[in-house]
Amino acid sequence: MELPQIFQYSFVVRGLLAGSMVAIIAPLIGIFLVLRRYSLIADTLAHVSLAGVAIGALLGISPIISAIGVTLISSLGIERLRSAKKIYGESALALFLSGSLALAVVLLGLAHGFTASLFNYLFGSIVTVTETDVYLILGLAVVVIAVLVAFYKELVYITFDEEAAHVSGIPTRSMNTVLMLLSALTVSLAIPIVGVLLIAALIVIPVVTALQLRMSFAKTIIAAEIISLVSVLSGIVISFYANLATGGTIVLIMLLIFLGMLLVKR
Repeated sequence: MELPQIFQYSFVVRGLLAGSMVAIIAPLIGIFLVLRRYSLIADTLAHVSLAGVAIGALLGISPIISAIGVTLISSLGIERLRSAKKIYGESALALFLSGSLALAVVLLGLAHGFTASLFNYLFGSIVTVTETDVYLILGLAVVVIAVLVAFYKELVYITFDEEAAHVSGIPTRSMNTVLMLLSALTVSLAIPIVGVLLIAALIVIPVVTALQLRMSFAKTIIAAEIISLVSVLSGIVISFYANLATGGTIVLIMLLIFLGMLLVKR
């Protein structure tokens, strides 16, 4: 029996594998960010990762690896400024967002502007996913899931009542740092699938959609996982046959599911 046309292309298979792993870990991080009203952090880290991609292009190294390094370092800086309360509100995020964009623009200028591959990293394309990327995403996805499982109770506690968690002896500052680092990893790993400009949507929209069902915390995670996986896998397939941008297709499907959920609730 002959395989469907889509599975005859190795880059599509790599994209489906990488997309599945990213679709699994994104809502796991997203639910903590959304419930703590940290959604803007995902968007900030996404723009920071663009500076990492630009550094990779300039130095001739893997954009994903450079994005991981830059995003991890920046996440520590954001958390330090946020926890120190030396800057009001979301100003720390604005500083990193605008600063990283400025750095990316300068570095891309030095790297002779946008190339086709850099454009793919902006908006997502399964063509950019290499075999090395698949193994890297798999390894780091396992790390993210393992850390989340290890600190699940602590993260849930500080998500709903950080002050009570601190009084009860939970190292809230350390847990916040762990969450920031995991968010940075997730953002970096999602770059080849949905692109820098749409990563925040992958992390936030499935969780926001699942929250409309008003279920328990665990059931909300499961619902968000299903929405994320369906959106990513169907988005990759549709973008392949319709010759569309992968990232944009995935996010539009997520938005359609969200709108459908709102209509059903009405």
